[in-house]
Amino acid sequence: MRRALAGLTTRGRSFVAAGATAIVCAFVLGERDLLRAGVLVLVLPLLSTLAVSRTRYRLACARRLEPARLPVGHETRVDLRLENVSRLPSGLLLVEDRVPYALGGRARFVLDRIESQGSRELGYRIRSDVRGRFRVGPLTVRLADPFGMVELVRSFSMSDTLTVTPAIVPLPGTRLSGAWGGGGESLARAVSAAGEDDVAPREYRHGDDLRRVHWRSTARHGELMVRREEQHFQSSGTLFLDTRRRAHWGDGPGGSFEQAVSVAASVGVHLGRTGMNLRFVTDEGEALSAAASFDGAFEGLLLEALAVAHRSKAVSLTPGLAALGGAPGQGREGNGLVAAVFGALTAEEAHRVAAARRGAGTRLAVLVDAGGRPAAPEGGHRARGVRPRVHGARGADTRAPAPRPADDDVPLAPQATAGLLRAGGWKVVVVRSAAELAGAWAGAEQAGSAPRSASAHEETKDGTGEPGGTSATAGAGTGEAADAAGGTA
Repeated sequence: MRRALAGLTTRGRSFVAAGATAIVCAFVLGERDLLRAGVLVLVLPLLSTLAVSRTRYRLACARRLEPARLPVGHETRVDLRLENVSRLPSGLLLVEDRVPYALGGRARFVLDRIESQGSRELGYRIRSDVRGRFRVGPLTVRLADPFGMVELVRSFSMSDTLTVTPAIVPLPGTRLSGAWGGGGESLARAVSAAGEDDVAPREYRHGDDLRRVHWRSTARHGELMVRREEQHFQSSGTLFLDTRRRAHWGDGPGGSFEQAVSVAASVGVHLGRTGMNLRFVTDEGEALSAAASFDGAFEGLLLEALAVAHRSKAVSLTPGLAALGGAPGQGREGNGLVAAVFGALTAEEAHRVAAARRGAGTRLAVLVDAGGRPAAPEGGHRARGVRPRVHGARGADTRAPAPRPADDDVPLAPQATAGLLRAGGWKVVVVRSAAELAGAWAGAEQAGSAPRSASAHEETKDGTGEPGGTSATAGAGTGEAADAAGGTA
């Protein structure tokens, strides 16, 4: 009863106050008719509270999201089924489904009555322009009396999760040259020529498919042996995403980080659908291992991971390059494809990435130039060790003490970064947004050629695609490339 009294609405509280005031005035003035009116006004909300508090409605709720995972900018439908499983019909119900503000706010419905063992179907649509994982629910039901005097709130504990993934750009179906590194196709041809009986077997492990038992090897070894045939038909590859905060500028869908996430999702989905055995690596280390590709779950896991990806506070690329297997001094050679998505890189970082090209596999770098980044210094780098002149009282030139500028923290222009990476054997494309990726990808798949920028930021003077033949529309970009290259000599 105390909980029901706490649910009095403004109208109910006003009636209680008016009734109590009328009763007090009736005793003071000796007006019996005023006393009757005061009692009536006071009793009405109390009776409503008693009636609502004694209701024993048993309601069941079911929610379905169709689909439960969708790309940015698409809509999903939420279907609600509210069922009255009690023996009494319900009264007026105010139904509210909690939805995050990013999805449009709460959905509200008014139900006059649900008969005993009856149900009502409700539905609404939600749309998100930002990626992420959102909680939809729980459902809240407000019970109200016909006079609007009292209102009780009852909530369900069930909620569902909606995952909004990055936008995916369809890419051309042909594969990159050198993507099938490490003998993927050659081993497949060898298996085809020699037959499945000659495939190298291994010991049986709990959970292996019995259809893969290699009976000839089982008889030879005296224990169950299974084939490893699936390993010969998949090539390996690595998807890398630079999530460092210092490498990206801008917030919202137009920022470089959101564009980089969309590019990584598009490349990962495209390569995964070609049958490639992929793993996902960020600047913080390995996020998804290659084991997910064997069960065909890599695409879903990748999209789930990218849906909640955020800019990291990491400064160095060392953990990411180490997980990539190409960091200098790691002693690991990679023959598969490496597709890396970068934001802005300094000269030191670009040199380290260029030196990370190892093995026979193709290395493709996608540089996201979404704009909004600070302008590069004149000539690419600041003059080293030069201090400004200060004229003294007698006109003598003196040097003001000044610290040496931190050249390694200055981001290079995209064209300068592309030149350094190409010098290290990488194929490079520069895009302003994920929408330009399809055209750039087609150029990147031409074997033996350095792909041109999709944003038309660079030109080749001699057609060779080498850094020396690359010029940018801004003189600073060319100066950066020359200075950076000269710094490594």
